[in-house]
Amino acid sequence: MAPASKLSQVVEGKEWNWAKEEEKILALWDELDAFKEQLRRTEGKPEFVFFDGPPFATGLPHYGHILAGTLKDIVTRYASCTGHHVIRRFGWDCHGLPVEHEIDKKLEVKSRDDVMAMGIDVYNEECRSIVMRYSKQWEVTVKRLGRWIDFENDYKTLDPSFMESVWWVFSQLHKKGLVYRGFKVMPFSTACSTPLANFEAGLNYKDVSDPAVMVSFPIDGDADGASLVAWTTTPWTLPSNLALCVHPEFGYVKVRNPDTGAVYIVAESRLEALPGAVPKGKKAAPAGNGGGGGGGGKKGKSKGGSSASLASAGGEAAGADGAAAEKGGGKKAAEGGGADAAAADKAGGKKGGDEKSKGQGGGFEVLAKMVGKDLVGLRYEPLFPYFASLKPSGAFVVVADTYVTDDSGTGVVHQAPAFGEDDYRVCIAAGVIEKGEGLPCPVDLNGRFTDEVPDYAGRHVKEADRAIIAAIKAAGRLVDVGVLVHSYPYCWRSDTPLIYRAVPSWFVAVESIKERLLANNALTYWVPAYVKEKRFHNWLEGAHDWAVSRSRFWGTPIPIWMSEDGEEIRVIGSIEELEEASGAKVTDLHRHFIDGLTIPSKTPGNPPLRRVDDVFDCWFESGSMPYGQLHYPFENRELFEANFPADFVAEGLDQTRGWFYTLMVLSTALFDRPAFKNLVCNGLVLAADGKKMSKRLKNYPQHPFQNNQPGSWFLVQNVLRAEQETAAPFDPSAVDLDAADNVLDRWIAAASRSLVSFVRAEMGAYRLYTVVPYLVQFLESLTNVYVRYNRKRLKGGKGPADCAMALATLFDVLLTACKVLSPFTPFLCEVMYQNLRRALPAGEPESVHFCDIPEARPAHEGDARIEASVARMQRVIELGRAIRERQNRPLKAPLARLVVVSADRAFLADIEGELREYVESELNVRSVETCADPLEYAVLKAVPEWQVLGKRLGRDMGRVGEGIKALGAGQLAALEGGGSIEVEGYELGPGDIKVLHEFKPPEGVAAEDIDAAGDGEVLAVLDLRSDPGLIEAGMARELVNRFQRLRKKAGLAPTDAVELYYEQLPSSSSAASFFAAGREADLDGGGKSGGGGGGGEGAEAAAAVSVSALVERQRGYLREALGAPPAPLAEKPEGSAVIAREETTIGGEQGAAFAAVLAAPAGSGTAAAAAAGRVGALAVSR
Repeated sequence: MAPASKLSQVVEGKEWNWAKEEEKILALWDELDAFKEQLRRTEGKPEFVFFDGPPFATGLPHYGHILAGTLKDIVTRYASCTGHHVIRRFGWDCHGLPVEHEIDKKLEVKSRDDVMAMGIDVYNEECRSIVMRYSKQWEVTVKRLGRWIDFENDYKTLDPSFMESVWWVFSQLHKKGLVYRGFKVMPFSTACSTPLANFEAGLNYKDVSDPAVMVSFPIDGDADGASLVAWTTTPWTLPSNLALCVHPEFGYVKVRNPDTGAVYIVAESRLEALPGAVPKGKKAAPAGNGGGGGGGGKKGKSKGGSSASLASAGGEAAGADGAAAEKGGGKKAAEGGGADAAAADKAGGKKGGDEKSKGQGGGFEVLAKMVGKDLVGLRYEPLFPYFASLKPSGAFVVVADTYVTDDSGTGVVHQAPAFGEDDYRVCIAAGVIEKGEGLPCPVDLNGRFTDEVPDYAGRHVKEADRAIIAAIKAAGRLVDVGVLVHSYPYCWRSDTPLIYRAVPSWFVAVESIKERLLANNALTYWVPAYVKEKRFHNWLEGAHDWAVSRSRFWGTPIPIWMSEDGEEIRVIGSIEELEEASGAKVTDLHRHFIDGLTIPSKTPGNPPLRRVDDVFDCWFESGSMPYGQLHYPFENRELFEANFPADFVAEGLDQTRGWFYTLMVLSTALFDRPAFKNLVCNGLVLAADGKKMSKRLKNYPQHPFQNNQPGSWFLVQNVLRAEQETAAPFDPSAVDLDAADNVLDRWIAAASRSLVSFVRAEMGAYRLYTVVPYLVQFLESLTNVYVRYNRKRLKGGKGPADCAMALATLFDVLLTACKVLSPFTPFLCEVMYQNLRRALPAGEPESVHFCDIPEARPAHEGDARIEASVARMQRVIELGRAIRERQNRPLKAPLARLVVVSADRAFLADIEGELREYVESELNVRSVETCADPLEYAVLKAVPEWQVLGKRLGRDMGRVGEGIKALGAGQLAALEGGGSIEVEGYELGPGDIKVLHEFKPPEGVAAEDIDAAGDGEVLAVLDLRSDPGLIEAGMARELVNRFQRLRKKAGLAPTDAVELYYEQLPSSSSAASFFAAGREADLDGGGKSGGGGGGGEGAEAAAAVSVSALVERQRGYLREALGAPPAPLAEKPEGSAVIAREETTIGGEQGAAFAAVLAAPAGSGTAAAAAAGRVGALAVSR
């Protein structure tokens, strides 16, 4: 009796439920406390430092999080399995607009006033209550995915320890002179009442339609009554106009509309933008209507925040990288003209205006020409009266700056300094306004006009556009109006349009450390490299000072205490410092706990210092996570300083302008070092609507945890079979694998060594994208080459010793593959390892994730040749299969001969030797021959490379082409060898002539009896002719197939012992005719059959004889394939029980008919299983 096997049975195919198996593995990991145990086992090994970016827990994870989490898990598991200690802490982003936005919806908060009315303490505690709303779901999801990360020791940005480290970071920046308070025009979310960082403004663009208007500005005292004309897509900024800007060097023209008498001044190159100014027949296709805030194209920041205007702020135009970001700002397209402005002409819709040409088509009269600097200093009539009082102090004047462009708009840019960054800069420089004082900004934090503009007070600026246009028209100042479709930035949280607005803010002076940012970026390694070298590099080159303050409530308060006049400032860097300075005990750093704390002024008698109102941008907090998660520098100083920068970070592509950027800025500012050494950046997973998956949009489905795949079972089944047959337990360690002499044993061992070397090299370079396809190909080769081609050996077909070698080889390769693949497929590898471990010596690790990935081993002599030969053998087999498919010759039908043609004699030697049996078996051919002369089966033909030669030869092309076609085989062979030849006086090389190999049937063989296929290196030639012996062999294969298929239908395991029987059935068949007519010398008393229809006695006799004779003549093959040839049913012993019977045929529908019968031997385990009901009786009719 065979001993009980160490290996357990594995369920096959569709019965395998991978989801349930995963749950078993999760239970095993819980039992082993596997993650913590891995950390314990690697304690003391070199640290591999991983930073995990904090997600918000206010929404459920989507596929984008799953993708990034999978990459992180692969790399950190791999690091742990290659000799490192890898701490993995999960983190939570707990502050900021996402949380406030949820509470605003819940409490119906519409403005800051609503928050102040209810109290900041109430509002913030509401925020705190939802911060971890979905944290448990996150933990369940992440754990279910198999990712190992520490949720118990997670970090949260709301923890006082984390917030204190953020304070320390800010205080260090202040000490370095990198913090300042500025008044800056910034992207502004009116829904969230807060400015956004430049990179935030680029996160959410949409195509929108905006009004595009041309407006006249009458010049004071002009003899012709001329008006400057400006163009804008933000009419709501016109009530705040204080100046007009021209380019000092551009040419301008004064023109008269002959129909209306109106006189205008615009850039000469933009005259065509004026309706009717250029005769219709002469007018060129417009480059665009757009000027900056009002007329000309302009560089830099513009008002309203179009895709182009935000390009300067965020460092890139919509959809492009930030390469053009401000060296003067880059040319802008919405208010600044460019592509969006050009689109205005196309999408302009219905136009109209008081001073529009009546369409006489004659064009405008040119009255005068001048350059821009000649216009500087001209005064003009204000469009609206709201700030007319500023005219005596220098407003409503023409100024000049080179940021104006002449490729769009009118060459005249309207200036509203509160709503355009360049506008603010130009007006300060020209003395129109003074820095920090008297800036007209009639828009509140909710985006509504204030009482300074009484006609539109209380209206949101975007909703006031139409009314403002109507007022301009009523005043006779509207020159033209249209509609512009362009890409416009929206708030990434509230999904509402952004504007540009001047706001006081605290800034980090990023521009002053830009060169160090670029230098530190060069020290990092990114996958893919182009994201670092292009996208991120360009973003850093265009980086602007970072506004880190937010006029909000739920966040880490900015630790600045300041006097009322702003002259005395104290930046607090720790809780202890605040307690000493204020004299109060501090337990929480949120606003409602510390806003009331004051610090005495250093100047006796002065009021105490009070904290400024703002909180930190949540990106500042996430960028501080390397320090906050360890409470550095207050704790873990040695741990941090010994392991910074991090070895590895990973997130999606969108984080190049988010987390990756803030990490780099803060680490450079603090330590002049990058925050990470290696970075893997994954692409974005888009939702069904084509948009990025977003918790805000909720545009992603719940992720299922179902991944049904069959397990690896071939090894186990054949180990059990071998143990049953030899009565000895399977012991792979008893086999000397170095003594393997079978070619596929040596090949798979070489492939396994190559696998380890490749994975270690590529993972060392973080190229996961090359590793995964290689792993998949390895498993394909293992399954479809080694296991498939070695079926007979693995089943013991070549004796016990050879079977033991094949099984031990497969075991070793599977064990190696488990260890190498474990970071990538942690569940599958654990399932396999737990079974394989049963055959390993005692004391082996309890989990595959406690095992080290094998070290790369040097290749053995001959590894390269054997891997190349087997790969090419597989190609020969694929070519042979392709020929069979093309010729409709199924693999079950044997063929006489395959010829392998190649110039590589070493490969042909391998095919003739060790690889022959595999080619014969897989292609079902009787013999394999080789040929080293490609010309024996091919004719060489030359075809000129017309495109290459045409440019060189010109008129001689025809003559040379004819010469090329006449080249002989010897010349073409030399050309293929890399040489050159002379044709009609021209020296031609391999790139000039294409050499074609056209298949040539051998002499005496009809074209329909042979076919070939090649890949440029090897040619497979199949002899398609048949004979009676081949037909019989094919029918024997069919017979084997019928019994194997019946075993499967009966639910038998490979180790279940059964007896095979057949029962003759009446049949009229061509097969019977064949046996009667073609093989009568071998048949005992078989009469000939005409092979026609009917079911008479002759046909019955022929059928009976044919199956019996087939079994007799193919006895050796049937014994090898089935273990024993089937016997007539009449010979079945009385004690054996029939467990399956199927009526079938071989040789086609009209072939020999018989019943295949499976019986359980008396007293066998199969009979007992049948009696117990595990194997039920099965009868299948034809």
